[in-house]
Amino acid sequence: MTVDGEIRRLRSEADEPGWEVDPDDDWGLAVVATVGRQLKLRREAVGMRAAAFGEAVGYGEDMVYKIEAGKRIPRPEFLDVADEVLGAGGLLAAMKEDVRKVRYPKKVRDLAQLEARAVEIGVYECSNIAGLLQTAGHTRALLESWQPAYSPEDLERRVAARIARRCVFDRSPAPALSFVLEESTLRRRVGGTMVRRQQFERLLEVGRFSNVALQVMPMDSAAHPGLSGRIEVLKFEDGTAVGRADGAFSGRPTSDPRQLRVLELRYGTIRALALPPRESLALIERLLGET
Repeated sequence: MTVDGEIRRLRSEADEPGWEVDPDDDWGLAVVATVGRQLKLRREAVGMRAAAFGEAVGYGEDMVYKIEAGKRIPRPEFLDVADEVLGAGGLLAAMKEDVRKVRYPKKVRDLAQLEARAVEIGVYECSNIAGLLQTAGHTRALLESWQPAYSPEDLERRVAARIARRCVFDRSPAPALSFVLEESTLRRRVGGTMVRRQQFERLLEVGRFSNVALQVMPMDSAAHPGLSGRIEVLKFEDGTAVGRADGAFSGRPTSDPRQLRVLELRYGTIRALALPPRESLALIERLLGET
């Protein structure tokens, strides 16, 4: 998109309040403060008032001041336009990647960083489709049901953050990924018909990747170690690992070898009781046909 096109799009979004940084996110607060300070210095260096700059980039004067004060997270594309308008020679645009990361909640960003390093990831979910497998439509439908309700801006921020984690599937070399989902979760009517169809199609697509083992726990299965909640285990190249489970160790991530062995035993038992990958994909295909 051209700079003029970006300006028109930013102008159409000028009434949006922008996103605030998590007050507990020290790194995020530092990034946004640095971006705001550089923007203000550059604007003042070229002798442009905030109102004129706001008009040039499609933002209101008040929003410009909030961004410069580090009170709002600017859109990454805003930095491209600001760089062009202020003749910054790439200085402002160079901060896009850090700003893009800051837009995601800290907890999600921390999880994504672990997933980006892992050589093995195993996930069992008892009440939802695993986040790495969700489509944007499915994620949005889930979050729209949350109470108290998210603001529209926070909801979209969380959707974007969850979808951004899917870059783990594009890594090279590819990590070994395994997922176990409950059949009852797949049958839950999250979103409309099109949302459900797209979600099933995404599961079938991912389930056919050579580095992915996708299994379904059938509804007529006996009791198993996952009924108390989610289990997740990530292993890294240096031999270390981290895991967590809703029903163990207060739900907190653990790297303790003894606790990890417990989680691996539970996850291994769950995988052994679930349908094999081929039968699991066949079940998902039937559900897609019924949708």
